[in-house]
Amino acid sequence: MSTTNNPGLFIRLSVMMFLQFFIWGAWFVTMGTYLSRTIGASDVQNGMAYGTQSLGAIIAPFVIGLIADRFFSAQKILGVIHLAGAGLLYWVAQQTDFTGFYPLILSYMILYMPTLALVNTVAFRQLTDPEKQFSLLRVWGTVGWIIAGLTIGWFAWESSNSLANTFMMAAVASAILGLFSFTLPSTPPVSSIKKITFADIVGWDALKLLKDRSFLVFFISSMLICIPLAFYYQEANKFLNEVGLANAASKMTIGQISETAFMLAIPLFFRRFGIKTMLLIGMGAWVARYLFFSFGNADDLVTFLYLGIALHGICYDFFFVTGQIYTEKRAGEGAKSAAQGMITLATYGAGMFIGFWVAGQITEYYKTAEGHNWPQIWLVPAGFAFLVMIIFGVFFKDSAQVEKK
Repeated sequence: MSTTNNPGLFIRLSVMMFLQFFIWGAWFVTMGTYLSRTIGASDVQNGMAYGTQSLGAIIAPFVIGLIADRFFSAQKILGVIHLAGAGLLYWVAQQTDFTGFYPLILSYMILYMPTLALVNTVAFRQLTDPEKQFSLLRVWGTVGWIIAGLTIGWFAWESSNSLANTFMMAAVASAILGLFSFTLPSTPPVSSIKKITFADIVGWDALKLLKDRSFLVFFISSMLICIPLAFYYQEANKFLNEVGLANAASKMTIGQISETAFMLAIPLFFRRFGIKTMLLIGMGAWVARYLFFSFGNADDLVTFLYLGIALHGICYDFFFVTGQIYTEKRAGEGAKSAAQGMITLATYGAGMFIGFWVAGQITEYYKTAEGHNWPQIWLVPAGFAFLVMIIFGVFFKDSAQVEKK
């Protein structure tokens, strides 16, 4: 079914995307600041907390490959997970030390990360031309993230040390999406085979994609680029608050506004550049962003900070959204959910898990009496992202049929 011929369907899918990313953006951006200020966690513990996202992402492809592609409708699984997640987020908000906080946020992320592939499954199943239509839906997820950040700034939860409220806000949104999911279009499993084999458990149909050299290079590069990427998600809000940028969470929504603009233009970029060039531009943007952060400050070079934030549109859209569409094109009909889950494993899972750990260690290493040596910290992910970009540029080859429509 085409969303362009069914405005009601388009609105429902847009609301799904909005709430999905509003929930995540409501607490994830400011968690590092919350942990250091409210709970008194160390930089290493901060890395552990952010690493729960990756542990959830590592489990996600097994959940999706076994359940969404085989047994239950994706929208029903989505609803159950978000209702359970609402309860966990409420409980997280009540914690006062890292010992109580960590197992709860870990449990929540094990539930949440599979939903990223589930919302893609629900959306892609309704689209007749994903290359043109998906970005028009996915942009509402970015809007949700923006509204979450602006809400934090509006209530001044950072400056008033009230960031526990972010988890409460996310809990309410999660409950709403949990109920709303049961109204979404029916998205039954594609496979009619119910018997579970070892090949199902490891997602063999999706793993077969790795036999293709180009997809293997894409898979490995996706994992590696997420190592430097993790520095941004884990340290940027803490960095901006530490250097004195007021209402940092609200200012960081500049990145999502940029993301919105570029996402709407993705169909045009696909025709103009193709898959490989878009992925390379996305990687290069990460290098530039970290260099801006390294040399910027909140005084005479504050423009560098804003430029680094604004690059998020290219950083995210040209790599992650492009990668999701590329994966959708490559996957077989019976393994599209598992393939999306496998990419989630490579990016939000293995790559970011390593990245969060490294970011915690590097940030702790450059800790000073006044705070942190941020210029040195940001040079580390900049250099690594540049290396991954070169490797990808040399080894990734793809056919014109996949590169351009």
